[in-house]
Formats: sequence, structure tokens, C-alpha cells
Amino acid sequence: MPDLTGKGAFRDVYTVMANWSANHGSISYGHIGADLISLASLLRIPVAMHNVAEKSVFRPSTWSLFGALEPQAADYRACTTFGPLYG
Repeated sequence: MPDLTGKGAFRDVYTVMANWSANHGSISYGHIGADLISLASLLRIPVAMHNVAEKSVFRPSTWSLFGALEPQAADYRACTTFGPLYG
């Protein structure tokens, strides 16, 4: 079950599913979400949504040039600009 916050895309389970809009995900047991998000940014795979605390997530410093106030949207802009790491 997703970690619900009561607001935004994680308001309740139904809101999470309505906003997920993906046919894949990275779901695990344990507290490794920040590591998976960091790995995705290093491999230039944008992350659509997550509710991991921002202080726990590492992103390359250049990501701030693509929108420091919206890190998830910056993922898409940075990955589009830099292109796939492996292709």
C-alpha cells in the first residue's frame, strides 16, 4: 500500500491510482525508495510520482537547472535534454 499523506497525489489510495498513469512501477519491501529514485536519475529515467522525503533523494546537481522547485517535473526535462544513458 502506498504511504498516504492526505494531500495531493497521495491523498488516498484511489487518488494514487488515478495519478499513477503508468503500466510499470518500482515497488519494494523496505526503505529503499530513495535509492531507486537516485538510481533512476543517474540512468536518466524520469520518476513520475513518489512520496519519498526530498531530503532523502539524491539527484545530480544539474537537475536544479531544470526546476529546483518541482523536482519530479525536472526529471522529465533533464532526461529529455540529456537523453538516455544507454540506448
